[in-house]
Amino acid sequence: QVQLVESGGGLVQPGGSLRLSCAASGILFRKYAVGWYRQAPGNERELVAIMTSGSGGSTNYAESVKGRFTISRDNAKSTVYLQMNSLKPEDTAVYYCNARAGHADDYWGQGTQVTVSS
Repeated sequence: QVQLVESGGGLVQPGGSLRLSCAASGILFRKYAVGWYRQAPGNERELVAIMTSGSGGSTNYAESVKGRFTISRDNAKSTVYLQMNSLKPEDTAVYYCNARAGHADDYWGQGTQVTVSS
């Protein structure tokens, strides 16, 4: 059974930082591209950051988070991280992690709420 479990969300003031974690089980993690997506109320789910498979994966970021967010992975721990700095109120959303190795080999976590507010 495949599981992706996110943690690390919460309430933070503008300008603050959070680190999200997503622990995977039931998959050969290093073979999967991993990513973080988010969905704010009334909006569609959008890509935040992705990293290709392997140990030296390349990354890609949404323009809105470039320079503020960093995605990383620890294949030994089957975990993907999202370091979020200089948070803004518009970053408020439910954040989801994703692991994908193909069209039919695509898994999602349950989501973790991030709220940026003073």
